[in-house]
Amino acid sequence: MGMKDQFQDKAEQMKQQAKQKAQQGKQQAQQRGQQAQERGQQQARERGQQAQERGQQQARERGQQAQERGRQREEDTRRLQDEAEDRLNQDYDM
Repeated sequence: MGMKDQFQDKAEQMKQQAKQKAQQGKQQAQQRGQQAQERGQQQARERGQQAQERGQQQARERGQQAQERGRQREEDTRRLQDEAEDRLNQDYDM
C-alpha cells in the first residue's frame, strides 16, 4: 500500500466520520425539537385544563351569587308584603 492509498483511505475514513457526526447531530437536533414540541403540547394542555377549571370555578361562584341574590329578593319581597299587610291591618284595625 502506497502513501497515496493511505492518504485516500484516511481521507475516506475522515469523510465517513464527518458524515456520522453530522447524522448524529441531526438526530440529536430532531430529538431536542421533538422534546420541545412535546413539552409545549403538555404545557398547552395544562394551561387549557387550568383555564377550564377557572371557568368552572367562576361559573359555580356566579351560580352561588345568583342563588344568594334570589334568596335576598325573596326575603325582601316577603318583608315588603308583611309590612304592607301590617299597614293594611293598622289602617283598618284588623
